[in-house]
Amino acid sequence: MSPSRPTLAVVGAGVVGAAVAWRAARAGWDVTVVDDGRAASGSSVAAGMLGVVGEARIGEDDALELTAAAAACWPGFVDDLGAADVLVAHDTLLVGGDRSDLTELAAVTDWCSGRAHPVETVGAGDIRTRAPGLAGVRRGHLVRGEGAVDNRGLLAALRTAGGAEGVRRCVHRVDDLADLHADQVVVAAGAWVPSVVADVPVRIEKGEVLRLHRPPTAPAPPSVVVRARWHGRPVYVVPRPDGVVVGATQYEVSDHADTAPRVGGVADLLRDVGDLMPGLAEYRLAESGAGFRPLTPDGLPLIGRIDARTVVAAGHGRGGILLAPLTADIVLDTLADRPTHRWSDTLHPRRFA
Repeated sequence: MSPSRPTLAVVGAGVVGAAVAWRAARAGWDVTVVDDGRAASGSSVAAGMLGVVGEARIGEDDALELTAAAAACWPGFVDDLGAADVLVAHDTLLVGGDRSDLTELAAVTDWCSGRAHPVETVGAGDIRTRAPGLAGVRRGHLVRGEGAVDNRGLLAALRTAGGAEGVRRCVHRVDDLADLHADQVVVAAGAWVPSVVADVPVRIEKGEVLRLHRPPTAPAPPSVVVRARWHGRPVYVVPRPDGVVVGATQYEVSDHADTAPRVGGVADLLRDVGDLMPGLAEYRLAESGAGFRPLTPDGLPLIGRIDARTVVAAGHGRGGILLAPLTADIVLDTLADRPTHRWSDTLHPRRFA
């Protein structure tokens, strides 16, 4: 008779938790995912950008290196998952609304040069080919290889792959990890991690995202991710088979019950994207949603063991989808008592103590 497999409970059914569960089941763990719907809801309200240069901030060297390493994991991850159709764009176009915006974008791309995806300056012709309808934009930066995924399609693919490996799902709220009957526990509950694990330095930021559906007579969506700094404000347009996803506002909140979109946030997005791509005014507003982004003091996620039974994978901010494959790698190394990954010390959950 074969020996029983070690048991693992994954708290959180978002993209990070689902990726960890699938990978752990493939590695021989008997996995149960426990979530009452909150963590999964965060992954469903996202644009799915795999942003490296697009998310870069000058001087944040660790963040740039981490996101570049995460992006390198994606081709193999998608191949293993057998879900190439979740990729909705392969490149990103960075554009600005005025001279100040363009200067800032140029400074960021120069700083990233040689350390992330290749960037080239493109003119009006290339811009019209990849993103027809951009208003008055004659110059931009094309980031090759920096694409996006359909977040909901990805989540469905991970659940299907996990189910094929024997991952079970339990709809249940976890308030005390002692109630979970498993040899090991991974806490990947997104913005709700502090309610499960004490003394985890995670705060929340809220942002609105819009889904616009394209009628047959409306202009085609862009073939690339469009990320704009538009007169000082960030706005992005991410293609989907049926339209686009538009985002995103951002502001800190303290109440997890504040889940409804704000009128002002939605109005700002509609105004900015209407100025950026006027043809989107013909699209239909299919959905407005708001999600929480779990942030840490240094902007890097918390991944690692906090006691003999518990591993935390949290605080991914805006990069949860991008960082999911790399996070799963680090978590599996930790569960196997091989905390030798390049990022094990830098991302350790107790580094602030």
